[in-house]
Amino acid sequence: MSAAYSLHRIPFFDRLADSQTILLAGAGGGFDIYSGLPLYFSLRRAGKKVILANFSFTWLDQTSAELVFPYCYRIRANDVDRSGRNYFPEAHLQAWLERRGERVELYAFDRIGVQPLRAAYQYLLATHAIDTVVLVDGGTDSLMLGDEAGLGTPQEDVCSMAAVFQCAIDRQFLLSIGFGIDHFHGVSHYRFLENVAHLAREGAFLGSFHLIEEMEESQAFLAAVRYANDRMPQIQSIVANSITSALEGEYGNYHRTARTWGSELWINPLMTIYWAFELQKLVPQIKYYELIKSVNTIGEFNGQLARYRQSQSDLREHRPMPH
Repeated sequence: MSAAYSLHRIPFFDRLADSQTILLAGAGGGFDIYSGLPLYFSLRRAGKKVILANFSFTWLDQTSAELVFPYCYRIRANDVDRSGRNYFPEAHLQAWLERRGERVELYAFDRIGVQPLRAAYQYLLATHAIDTVVLVDGGTDSLMLGDEAGLGTPQEDVCSMAAVFQCAIDRQFLLSIGFGIDHFHGVSHYRFLENVAHLAREGAFLGSFHLIEEMEESQAFLAAVRYANDRMPQIQSIVANSITSALEGEYGNYHRTARTWGSELWINPLMTIYWAFELQKLVPQIKYYELIKSVNTIGEFNGQLARYRQSQSDLREHRPMPH
């Protein structure tokens, strides 16, 4: 790591200094793009042009969104979900942004495998002359490298990471926010920290920065999540509501949404830390990358991941935090 970095300048923001047009994309489906909103507002204030995208759990072909490229849809504020599920966080986000006077291009990707997702990313890179891609993961399972006993739900995250990696754009990064959330999905945060240490040795870790409630960017994030909660009361995001709960000072087994009732949560101040990584150095550390790099569907991804896992006899066991 360059000796030019100092305490008040972390590598991640230095790497964005010359960026002009940034694609900020939710990596893991659902509400991940909401977890990128504080960075969106910070980048806009710095004079950057920002395009938004999200790997979606919405049934996009059953919405009014415009298909602009295979598996890639442009989202407008008045788009509606025609499936009867009442699940369309991307459209609610666009509506909320427009209410604030923000005019931003927002796209959503179908739940697809690496190769069609790579093509969709390349379409956006060319269409908007994008020079930087920042993926955002709400949670920490994007940092599971494959040999941990518990992986969480890596399918969407790793498909997004592999797709952007293969686009070979010079500036490509991953942000993870929500330390502790994926305990709900069996992730060991002992292993998360072990992996961060490994990535630091590889030069892939670009520093951390912390949200606090008093920041303007945090207030915007809180408002966006509340707006979506009001419009999708039956499908409120576990991840987004856990992070915003921590942002507002809640702690421990606190439940903002009924979706988590009956489970034990650990809402904590570490949930509001962004961890930043250089994607070009991170993706080659994923131990099953060669098996999944050419898949076209999530089903194919799951098959290749299962193949890798069955070949491993010595997974790193789940360990609790020692303190």
